[in-house]
Formats: sequence, structure tokens, C-alpha cells
Amino acid sequence: METNELAARIRAFRKLKGVTQIELAELLGISVSIVGSIERGTRKADARTINRIAEVLGVEPEDLLPSTLVERS
Repeated sequence: METNELAARIRAFRKLKGVTQIELAELLGISVSIVGSIERGTRKADARTINRIAEVLGVEPEDLLPSTLVERS
């Protein structure tokens, strides 16, 4: 469940910022298929990747995390 919420939040912020999956992949130095897998929730993003995605999208990493994870921290 938390992976799907993270995936949805990454996708939503990416679209809100007007960034395509291709652009995000290029900025992160990863393949488009990995970005797609992360956004579908079929691949888990590690902390480093989450931090890099947040930086590229101009948001805080906590903005991408499911609220249950932020509350536990």
C-alpha cells in the first residue's frame, strides 16, 4: 500500500511540475522504464532515489512519502 501511495505522489508531483517521464529519467540519470516502474509501484525507490526525485521536482522528500511513513519518523 505504501509503495502505491509513494508511486501516486511521485506521478502527481511530476505532472504538476510539467515534467515528463523522459525528462525526469534524464535528470535522474536512470532509464524511462525505471521511472515508469517506480510510478506504477512495481519497483521500490530507495531513499537516495526518493531524495533525487524530490530535488528534481523542487519538493521536500517528505512530500513524496506516504503520511504513515512521515508520522513514524
